[in-house]
Amino acid sequence: MSLRVVFDFGAVLFRWRPSWVVAQALPQCARSPAELRRAVQDCFQDYGGDWGQFDLGHIGEDEVLARIQSRTCWSDAALKNLMRAVRAELQAQPAVLAVLLQLQQRGLPLSYLSNMPAPLAEGLERQNPLHEWFESGVFSSRVKLGKPDPAIFALAAARYGSAPGDCLLIDDNAANIAAAQACGWQAERFVDAPRLLLALRQRGLLA
Repeated sequence: MSLRVVFDFGAVLFRWRPSWVVAQALPQCARSPAELRRAVQDCFQDYGGDWGQFDLGHIGEDEVLARIQSRTCWSDAALKNLMRAVRAELQAQPAVLAVLLQLQQRGLPLSYLSNMPAPLAEGLERQNPLHEWFESGVFSSRVKLGKPDPAIFALAAARYGSAPGDCLLIDDNAANIAAAQACGWQAERFVDAPRLLLALRQRGLLA
């Protein structure tokens, strides 16, 4: 069976720079690098706090913003700017999309596995032809599981109809890479499109 290439979304196929997002939405919190780092941490909590619950579909957009506001005292206007900047940031990265389309042309099965809150997942589906790029995919918010939980790798492989060893995860997060490999998947840590292309060529997946 052909190796299934499974793409992460944020900071892989889609642009994701949390510091840029926060600086755009909250310039008053970006007057120094240290201040910006604190604001990013307050907002996203390394995706393990309130934003992690948003990723898992356990809370909605209004609730995550209310929780952020309770911690930070940021204004309603600032929070609206934040979500506007988040949505604007999630744009397909042309160089990575070009690699994906090369894999598609080679006839390799393609899927996605993304920690993504429900409203942002819906936005990506509206704005991009995901059904043309991928045979199948799993969003964390729709299955109430997220990387690096081993359960999501088992569920995803079953949804794809592939054995774990026939799945190759492309992900920027070291913990997700380690978890995938512990579940029997193959994995490549994403840094940038040129290095991804080289890794896929070394695997014989691209010429």
